[in-house]
Amino acid sequence: MSFTYLSRIAAAEEIVKKLPLSPKLKKVKLVRDRGIIDIFKGKSSKFLVIIGPCSADDEKAVLEYCRRLSKLQQEVDDKIILTPRIYTNKPRTTGEGYKGMLHQPNPKEKPDVAEGIRAIRRMHIKVLEETGLSAADEMLYPDNYAYLEDLLSYVAIGARSVENQQHRLTVSGLDMPVGMKNPTSGDLNVMLNAVQAAQAPHTFIYNRWQVRTSGNPLAHCILRGAVNQYGQNFPNYHYEHMIRLTEMYLKRSLKNPAVIVDTNHANSGKKFKEQPRIALQVMHSIRNSGLLQKTVKGLMIESYLAEGAQAVDGRVFGKSITDPCLGWEESRRLIMKLAERL
Repeated sequence: MSFTYLSRIAAAEEIVKKLPLSPKLKKVKLVRDRGIIDIFKGKSSKFLVIIGPCSADDEKAVLEYCRRLSKLQQEVDDKIILTPRIYTNKPRTTGEGYKGMLHQPNPKEKPDVAEGIRAIRRMHIKVLEETGLSAADEMLYPDNYAYLEDLLSYVAIGARSVENQQHRLTVSGLDMPVGMKNPTSGDLNVMLNAVQAAQAPHTFIYNRWQVRTSGNPLAHCILRGAVNQYGQNFPNYHYEHMIRLTEMYLKRSLKNPAVIVDTNHANSGKKFKEQPRIALQVMHSIRNSGLLQKTVKGLMIESYLAEGAQAVDGRVFGKSITDPCLGWEESRRLIMKLAERL
């Protein structure tokens, strides 16, 4: 048998009971949730910016980043809702490399998923407690969502997961905005199919139960660019791309049509310094189209305390150990420029 059973993983209800969210923090999160949901329902004209490191590898650095983000939120509160990107699972194209805090709570030590689950929950709670900001995370493993379901205000489904049946069905039971990225191929119909599936009710197996969901009307699209069969990157954030997607979207009569633009990944050709230019170009496109003003709800930006990236054993505080990110000062300038254009 090729499986070696290492340790039992506690059920979600056990972990949540040991690391509960206080009544006070539940109220804080509820206010945040309403503000973000109102953006997707068209009840708020605020712009959503999901911003943070490629992967949340260091609790202290993530907390420091979110403290700064919280102060910045106060400066742009009338126009932008800042949501920290606290991604605790890292998809790997080849399966190799650091897979996120869930797998390795200490990236320099061996994997420890049991401790990783506790570590990511503690980190999300600390961020909410110290900064008042509830976060976004990627749902890489649908069964693990239950460990964080009371803490997150936004969930993303990655380009490699968006065609997966279990991801689509699980999203149908969530009561928060969930962004479905276009697949790496760039096929917009695959992304729209995922949104359509997530907005429909389903009966399936989840968390050891047969469950029935009512569908998630807040499931929506994320444009992240595409990669062809030769490994070449092609962006899909330009005016024409967003208009075309919106037209395809509206033909399906889906609920709350919405688009988030990912400024990195294939949209930037993995050139992280292009993110400010791309973000401002998206803003220009929105200003020149009444249609896009109704559908484009926000941006995703990869940013950390220090610019660039380093090896897993690097010692620069707040510098990414996966994909390179914008540094804090450049990120702050970008957010202020976005606010000026809203």
